[in-house]
Amino acid sequence: MAIPQQKMRELVFQMLYSHDVGHVNETDMVAFLMAELSVTRQAVKQAQERVRQLLTHQTEIDALITQNTSSYEFDRIHSVERNVLRLGVFELLYDDAIPPKVAIAEALRLAKKFGSPESVSFVNAIIDGIYQKSAPKQQPD
Repeated sequence: MAIPQQKMRELVFQMLYSHDVGHVNETDMVAFLMAELSVTRQAVKQAQERVRQLLTHQTEIDALITQNTSSYEFDRIHSVERNVLRLGVFELLYDDAIPPKVAIAEALRLAKKFGSPESVSFVNAIIDGIYQKSAPKQQPD
């Protein structure tokens, strides 16, 4: 049985975060996530594949985040916000199945759930800037 998209997104975020801060053993991570989040091994495997897809674009994603942060060095961005942004930008630019507005809204939801009170406005400013620059320009009729 497939898990809801929001739960899958949280699973992917937690894997990204773990990869970013701890480089944990993949086998241990599968068992931990299955127990903590009450998800199947298949759901964890799907999330791992999504993380692999994101990691293939991580250099470009990190560069876009850096270009859109005027007052922060990339390394100074808190790990929660950094990984919410990575996932949000990935969904915004590389996943055609997710509408841009949904990708942005979900990034803000993750920032609110896992970050600090300031996380939402920080993530919103950066991801909106990336969206504004990447959105196709509408030609006047």
